[in-house]
Amino acid sequence: MPTFDDFIKITPISSGYYHINAAVVVNNNRIVKNGVQVLETDPGTAASFLDTAYRELAMDYPKFFKMDKLSKLGMLAADVLLRDSGLPGNYAPEKTGIVLANANASLDADVKYMESVRAIPSPALFVYTLPNIVIGEISIRYGFKGENAFFIQPAFDAEWLYFYTQDLLQHKHLDACICGWADIIGEEYKAAFFLVEKKAAAEAQPFTTETIKQVYS
Repeated sequence: MPTFDDFIKITPISSGYYHINAAVVVNNNRIVKNGVQVLETDPGTAASFLDTAYRELAMDYPKFFKMDKLSKLGMLAADVLLRDSGLPGNYAPEKTGIVLANANASLDADVKYMESVRAIPSPALFVYTLPNIVIGEISIRYGFKGENAFFIQPAFDAEWLYFYTQDLLQHKHLDACICGWADIIGEEYKAAFFLVEKKAAAEAQPFTTETIKQVYS
């Protein structure tokens, strides 16, 4: 069976053609965009941080409070990422995609749902027992209708993220793609989102595995 390295070798990928026009990291009660701190809150629970950040950033999306923590984390990262980007208006909906990954899938919501089963199963929690629901929530709010995928991996994999995103941009003819990591389990959480486009913005960084790793860490 071909390995991942073999697949890369037989799949042509253009180099230097795409750009990271914005990058956001959410972790440890802080939100950083393009290397600049956007928000920092007092230490607290993951849930309290997400709700406080929503209010501080004036997101104005009431459905936020019905979501599980993974979807809240993804929506928060996407909101900050896309501010001042011109999206979704710059492109046709089918030209915008999303690629995300994490290590714990929807386990945070799964545990809460299983706890609810002991009494009366909660349909509101059951909705979020798939990790790709976060992609659906982002797509609904911003009108993204292009290719999307959610991968479960042991740890953050910059090489895979780069390869899969660039392959979609090149072969599925996307003009823009949100890619990155969104993971939460208990009080541990981290999101690292990248807005990748063909057209470079004023503060664009090269879309490379090295840049992805640098931003993530």
